[in-house]
Amino acid sequence: MTQLPPSGPPAFGLPSAGGAPVCPRHPDRESYIRCQRCDRPVCPECQRSAPVGFQCVDCVAAQAKTMRTARTTFGGQVQRGGLNATTALIGLCVAVYALQWLGGGAVTRQFMFVPAFAIAEPWTFLTAAFLHSPNFVLHIAFNMYALWLGGPYLESLLGRARFLGLYLLSAVGGSVGVFLLAVPGEASRSWWTGAVGASGAVFGLWGAIMVFNRRLGRDNGGMIALLLINTAIGFFPGLSIAWQAHLGGLLTGILAGAVLAYVPRERRSVLHPVGLAGIAVLLLVLVITKVATVPAQLLM
Repeated sequence: MTQLPPSGPPAFGLPSAGGAPVCPRHPDRESYIRCQRCDRPVCPECQRSAPVGFQCVDCVAAQAKTMRTARTTFGGQVQRGGLNATTALIGLCVAVYALQWLGGGAVTRQFMFVPAFAIAEPWTFLTAAFLHSPNFVLHIAFNMYALWLGGPYLESLLGRARFLGLYLLSAVGGSVGVFLLAVPGEASRSWWTGAVGASGAVFGLWGAIMVFNRRLGRDNGGMIALLLINTAIGFFPGLSIAWQAHLGGLLTGILAGAVLAYVPRERRSVLHPVGLAGIAVLLLVLVITKVATVPAQLLM
C-alpha cells in the first residue's frame, strides 16, 4: 500500500521538513509567533492583535460567533462604523434633487405624487418623499436640516433598520394623507396637483420622537412647539405647502413610534416588524376605502 502525501495543510502547525514551525494556513511560511488561544503558529498575514499578543484568524472568527450582538435602547442592532441611515437619506435626497435639475422636469413628473394618478402609479406614494421643488431651494434645505436634527437621535435609539422602516413608512403615510384629504373632481385643484417633499417623513420622525421622549420620561415641550409652528406655516396664504402630508406623516410616525417604543422587550424582534407591517396594511386599507368612493373616470 502506497502512502499519499497530505491533501491539505497540517491541522496544528506541524514543523516543516527543517523542523521549524509553520502556519497551518500557509505551510510554506515559518512562524515562531503563536496564537494566544489555540497555541498554533501564526504567520503575519493570519495574525490579529489581541489584548495580549496575537490571535489567529480562526480563533477571532470563532469568538465573534459566540459574542452577543450589541443592541440599542429599543432593540436595534448597534451600528459599528459605516454610513449611518440619516446621512444616506440626506445624500439620496440631494442626489435626486440634482437629477431633477438635470432632467428638466421629467424626473419630477415621473415620480411626484398626484392623487388622480396614485392608483396607476403606486410607486409615487414613496418616491415623492425623495423629490423637492426645483424652483425653491429652501424646500430641500429646510427638510434636510430637520432630518439632520431628529434623525441621529432616533437612529441611536432604534438602530439603522428600524429607523429606516419608520422613515419610509412615515413617507408613505404622508402621501396617503394627501390622497385621503384630496377632493375628487374634474375641477378640484387638490385632486390634480402634484406633491413632493420629505416633510411627511420628517413629521413622522418628529411624531415618533414625542412618543419615545414620553416613554423615556423626557420633556416634549420644545418638540410640541416646533410641530405647532411648522403646522401653522402650512396654512399661511401664498405658500403651496401640503399640510395634508404633514398630518399623514405625523399620525403614521406616532403610531409607528408607539409600536417601536411600547412592545414588550422580550418580543421586540417579532412584534416590531409585525407591527410596522400592520401599519402598512392599515394605510393600504385606507387607500382602498377612498378609491371605492371615487368615480372611475377620475382615477387615471
